[in-house]
Amino acid sequence: MSLDQDEIFEKVQAALVDALGVDEDETTRDATLVGDLGAESIDFLDIVFKLEKAFDIQIPREELSPEDILTNSEYVQNGVVTADGMKELKSRMPWADLSKFEQNPRVQDFGNLLTVGDLCSYVDSKVNA
Repeated sequence: MSLDQDEIFEKVQAALVDALGVDEDETTRDATLVGDLGAESIDFLDIVFKLEKAFDIQIPREELSPEDILTNSEYVQNGVVTADGMKELKSRMPWADLSKFEQNPRVQDFGNLLTVGDLCSYVDSKVNA
């Protein structure tokens, strides 16, 4: 089953509207899941469940949320992701645009990074692999 960008976006948007109780017009590709749409960690379980169901895919938690990198002293110093940590994040999350985060890679800001567009790219990489 091959889906185009618009079909993927519509299904991701529907999952987010349903999981977060936000309006469709709020869920633009540039909207961040945490900052703009108010997603909390408990919501991500619901979002993942809805996406798995909508697209018939498996979403391993560590793929969307690389907490093992963000809590590893090898990759984080003084609350900031090191160059090695950035390299690891990029290899683990090739579908995410990490350019903004790279400018000021504070661990506490990581959650504010993920956009609806990133989520669509991730789903695209799974569905059209």
